[in-house]
Amino acid sequence: MTETTTKPSSAAAGDSAFNRLFTGRSRVDFIGRSRTFLIATLVLLAVCAAGLVLRGLNFSIDFTGGTAYTVTQATGDFTTEQLRDALSGADVDGAIVQIVDDGRGALISTPAVGEIGGEEQSRVLQAIADTTGAERGSIDVSAVGPRWGEQITRQSLRGLLVFLVLVVAYITLRFELRMALAALVTLLHDTAVTVGIYALVGFEVSPASVIAFLTILGYSLYDTVVVFDRVREDTAPLSSVSTATYGETANRALNEVLVRSLSTAMTSILPVASLLFIGATVLGAGTLKDLALALFVGMAIGTFSSVLVATPFLVWLKEKEPRWAELKQRVESRRRSAVDAATAGQAAAVASTTAARRSARQQKSSKSRAARRR
Repeated sequence: MTETTTKPSSAAAGDSAFNRLFTGRSRVDFIGRSRTFLIATLVLLAVCAAGLVLRGLNFSIDFTGGTAYTVTQATGDFTTEQLRDALSGADVDGAIVQIVDDGRGALISTPAVGEIGGEEQSRVLQAIADTTGAERGSIDVSAVGPRWGEQITRQSLRGLLVFLVLVVAYITLRFELRMALAALVTLLHDTAVTVGIYALVGFEVSPASVIAFLTILGYSLYDTVVVFDRVREDTAPLSSVSTATYGETANRALNEVLVRSLSTAMTSILPVASLLFIGATVLGAGTLKDLALALFVGMAIGTFSSVLVATPFLVWLKEKEPRWAELKQRVESRRRSAVDAATAGQAAAVASTTAARRSARQQKSSKSRAARRR
């Protein structure tokens, strides 16, 4: 009795959802639900666009410029956090603080605080003097322009354009044009959603954030290419007599590499999460925060898009081709014919069973009448 009850449970455990996932045998219908994913993606993009229009991006002083304070004769002990807290008390947020000269000086950059010598600047100077122990008159004040200027922006956009052109060219040569277009759409999706989330939440955009955005594109592209390589491998044997459509075969390929995509995502996101939540938040390494935050958001979005955006969009493009459109029609026609034949067979079987029962009842009735006559 023990063996008979143990074997079914072992078999059930061996064919669990986790087991199928980790052995590449999961059966999630990504392509069949692509319309649902499309609606969800469009809603997400609309929300991100609304955030950009209504709230805009919160650029750091590296983009907007501001006011610089140089402390050279500090007499007290202080930390960067104490200086930031003091400036926040003076209604100045987003300050960049750097301690120099072994704690005897500090370089502070804040958003523009009004005219030199005004009341707002007086509060800032007093807050700095109280925290550092320096005399107000020894603190140098100057207006600074943006360090990330228009020229750097143009160069960055030009570099991004060259990167996208090279990506399309490489994937076209390595795979095909439709896969290149699907990868390009995925990259644009990842960038738009990441920037939109920054606008919605109000995260500060710094040069480190921009560098992280560009890093995200490479990560997303890698995951997409891995999926497309398996799709190409699995769809290569398809012919006019195949029993599966291009979309169904691509869906099977996506399920086969799903565990790899998820594993890559986890092994990439966990170190970034450590930088963000432990390094930046717990240990106070503020310089890591902007980079880690953009990477964390972008990698999560990239994992989502490589599975739910790239392959469904590729299938939509491919099934516009006459070859794959005809294959889909033939497969669906064969299945309808098989269903019709099965339905007809079931109807014939039911009719035959009904006729046999009727004949049996008639024979039984005839025998009963013959017995009564005797």
